[in-house]
Amino acid sequence: MGTTNASLPSEMPRRRLHTVRATAALSVLAPLACLPYLAFTWPAGNRPAMVAICTVMMLFAGFAVIRADAIERSRYRVVAQLTGLSLNVVGFTVLGWLDGGVNSTLGAVLPLLIILLALGMPLRPFLALAALGAAGYWATALSGGPGQLGYALIYTIHVGGVSMLAIRYSAAMVSLQRRLGALSRTDPLTGCLNRRGFEERLAAELAEADRTGTGAVMFLVDLDGFKTINDKYGHQAGDDLLAWTGRTLTEQLRVRDVVGRVGGDEFAAVLGGLDPDDVPAVLERLHAGLRGVAAAGIGYACYPSEADTPQALRELADQRVYLDKAAHDRTVPAEVAVAGVRGDSARHQPATVSQHERRHRAITNAGHVSLFTAGLALVYVLLMATGNLHRWLMAALLVAACSAAVAVIAASARLSRTRAARFIMPASGVVQFALCSAVVCLDGGVNGTLGFGMITLMPLVALVTPKVGRMSLPLIAVCYLAVAVFVGEATPWYVLTHLGGALVVSMAFADRGRVAAAQRRRMRELSRVDVLTKCLNRRGFLERSADLLTRARLAGRDLSLLILDLDRFKEVNDSAGHAAGDELLCWVGATLKERLHPQDVVGRFGGDEFVVLLASCGADEVDDVAGDITGALAQRIGVSVGAGLLGRDGTDLDELYSHADAELYRQKLARGRGRSRRLAAADGSSSSTLAA
Repeated sequence: MGTTNASLPSEMPRRRLHTVRATAALSVLAPLACLPYLAFTWPAGNRPAMVAICTVMMLFAGFAVIRADAIERSRYRVVAQLTGLSLNVVGFTVLGWLDGGVNSTLGAVLPLLIILLALGMPLRPFLALAALGAAGYWATALSGGPGQLGYALIYTIHVGGVSMLAIRYSAAMVSLQRRLGALSRTDPLTGCLNRRGFEERLAAELAEADRTGTGAVMFLVDLDGFKTINDKYGHQAGDDLLAWTGRTLTEQLRVRDVVGRVGGDEFAAVLGGLDPDDVPAVLERLHAGLRGVAAAGIGYACYPSEADTPQALRELADQRVYLDKAAHDRTVPAEVAVAGVRGDSARHQPATVSQHERRHRAITNAGHVSLFTAGLALVYVLLMATGNLHRWLMAALLVAACSAAVAVIAASARLSRTRAARFIMPASGVVQFALCSAVVCLDGGVNGTLGFGMITLMPLVALVTPKVGRMSLPLIAVCYLAVAVFVGEATPWYVLTHLGGALVVSMAFADRGRVAAAQRRRMRELSRVDVLTKCLNRRGFLERSADLLTRARLAGRDLSLLILDLDRFKEVNDSAGHAAGDELLCWVGATLKERLHPQDVVGRFGGDEFVVLLASCGADEVDDVAGDITGALAQRIGVSVGAGLLGRDGTDLDELYSHADAELYRQKLARGRGRSRRLAAADGSSSSTLAA
């Protein structure tokens, strides 16, 4: 069992340092970007004071950049960051006030800063900064007279709504990523950690033992006679026994201890803070928990007194497993083991994350964003734009935009499951944006009350739909410029500051969305791929098979399932060790993928059982494919193959699996490589073969 670096703990300081530096750099660049505007508009007044404010902000931020390492290590790191951000909020509030109010050229910087802070800050610190910003924003609006109050009201609500939508979406994506991470470390059959998860936890426990000066003990549990149960009663009975074993081992240990399934019928556990003198009691407790249902050899190794690396721990514990097997005969008849777990209702129900969940959330959030924006504009038109000659036309356009957004929200579940969404959503977005742009034109252009709303949605578009954002953000920018040129009296500096600030914030949101999407893809891949062989695991195979089965039934195409069971694989583990067995399994997985068509799906359900879904060949070619696979694998190990054909042998994966499983063991019996077994139905079991 190789080691996997537990990268998360070691990356946390680097991430915090990156956050400190990024925040400080932003605090330098934002006031620096204001200086050209102040220089070119020097006669406008208040410019010396505004330059002084920008200079002070940059000096404080520059000091934070230089001292980023010390700030990150300090216990007052959070206080220092909040102080720097508060200085920015206050500074941009004063700059907006000196420049002429909330609808001046620099009046947009504070709202954009608040939206940017919503991207990555925890909720409570963000709310504190947002409250400070709102107080400053309204102080500026009140000092600017009644003409700025309506503008301030609309954009206080608008910026608050956009910020909360960004926080809500980010929190949902963090939750999704966390669940995907948990799935990538969990064995879908037993609910224990899988090999990757156990290796990461083992590395963390050893690091904690080094830090505290305490020890740790690794246990290995290898079931006896498991192959006999599979051969005699089928893989369903074997799966039930594995699930029972994982749960039983977990119950016998402390809450803080973890159990992992690191092989077909092999489990491991790591107990931190355990003294070597306590090992015999733990061994007795584990044997007592398994007694009467499952026989097993149990070995252990103590860190650091007996071994000082994960690999050395594994090798020593593996040796003691076989010594334990040789010293004690704990044989449990197969029929007793099967009877002991039959009807067990506590079998692990694997957690799932729908492959459409992120798309569903993205579509729903896009609809909510559009509805919120158009709805807020509609409220403004009906209650505040009473003197506008185009008031009712504006209201009609906004009602149409709200209706389109409601339709998107209502159809979000269906859209998330169809490929047509990639065309429908951009088309819907263009229609809604065109309607809102027309309203902005009727309201007086980009320097009107609704003009700023054209660009404050850009960050959310970039975050929620990164791919769509790459196409839509330039379109939004061009439309904003067109409205600025042909409608209203906006100055070039006003347009440049507003649009440039929105683009900068949007790029930050887009980068966050891109990184998060890449992490989700990686986590999703890890949660569906077998750690050892890199074939699909049970979860990944079932998800991929469900999609292929649906397409095959709709198109009337042939589809076949093969189950492959390696002959006498247990002997390889027993004679040459688990490392040799692992290497053989990797070779089998690689050979299968090499010999089969890319359209075919290869999975490993556990132990020495592989499954193949043949999507590239007809029913008359299945025997040839099975023969080719058998011949290729015969270079190193014999294999028994069972097949099930969609339509002829079953209409879903459970039925195909049951038929192929029965055929596989008939083949084993005929070849003298397995014993006759009673099928699950004969034993009164009615549970689904692929329930896990």
